[in-house]
Amino acid sequence: MASVRLDNLCKHFGPVRAVDRVSLEIPDGELMVLVGPSGCGKSTLLRLVAGLEEPSGGGIYLDDRDVGRVKPQDRDVAMVFQNYALFPHLNVEQNMGFSLKFRKAAKPEIRARVTEAAEMLGLADQLRRKPAELSGGQRQRVALGRAMVCQPKVFLLDEPLSNLDARMRAEMRAEIAQLHRRLGTTMIFVTHDQTEAMTLGQRLCVLDGGQVMQTGSPMDLYRRPAHRFVGDFIGTPGMNFVRGRIAERDGGLAFVGSGDGFSLRLANGLVRYAGREVELGIRPEQISLGDGAGDATGTVEGCETLGHESLLCVRCGGHELVVRLPGVGAGGLAKVGMRFDLAAAVWFDATTGQALE
Repeated sequence: MASVRLDNLCKHFGPVRAVDRVSLEIPDGELMVLVGPSGCGKSTLLRLVAGLEEPSGGGIYLDDRDVGRVKPQDRDVAMVFQNYALFPHLNVEQNMGFSLKFRKAAKPEIRARVTEAAEMLGLADQLRRKPAELSGGQRQRVALGRAMVCQPKVFLLDEPLSNLDARMRAEMRAEIAQLHRRLGTTMIFVTHDQTEAMTLGQRLCVLDGGQVMQTGSPMDLYRRPAHRFVGDFIGTPGMNFVRGRIAERDGGLAFVGSGDGFSLRLANGLVRYAGREVELGIRPEQISLGDGAGDATGTVEGCETLGHESLLCVRCGGHELVVRLPGVGAGGLAKVGMRFDLAAAVWFDATTGQALE
């Protein structure tokens, strides 16, 4: 096992900065998830750690050992790819033991390690099958097993579940989490699926444009996003945003939205931002509806019923807001009162997108 430290790591492809001065520390034994939209640099970052790409600048350290110029086979890391990368003409046992055979390990050692990994992954009765005879989930287990038998210090997983259906992805997430608990090995998991990131990672690193937007536990990022991008990306659906200005009114403070008829009274703790252009960020479950008066009035324009909950689209003062309600919600053009849990809301600078302290 090993800790991983990235120090101002950069990777440029011509004028494109795929990874731009990324600094990140991953303690020994942690499961870190790199998450972000397509093109944000997360897979490139993983390939830099694996040694499949050379950095344009900065350092990569495994247990304080600089491995920036070390060959991939000498870094003691193992990578699991999105497309499984299995040899179709080899059976499960041969695929899982291939890297050990390539390293000229003794046959008894190869057999023992493959058997141990196969039992841990539920593949003990599949060892004579070839990849074409396996399901997608079984192929992914074989790819994991091939990495496990090398007993690496760091596991690198590049969107390993994206080729599976929704139910199989959920099952494999649970299996990877169990595997991490058993092995205690440092893992870096890359995904664009924020649900996958929230349910799997001990900590998340949100990337955009090759830069780190925020790092922290899943709930830290969900409750206190440091940037508008994080609030929008983390959560299904993401935060509601209303642009406006904090103004002094009737001896107190109010948030006046950019649309007509949207105004909320505020606590005086935001007085230092009076007169400033800001954005209110509020989660769908932090808005409640009722028939009577509330902080504002809106019109229900649509409803997505998911069984255990409903997502309502409500128009309020020229803004479309998503409201999460338990159970089955009613659609239709109904007027409703809206209450906002402003104690849980997050305020962002309208220009920079940074959260206000």
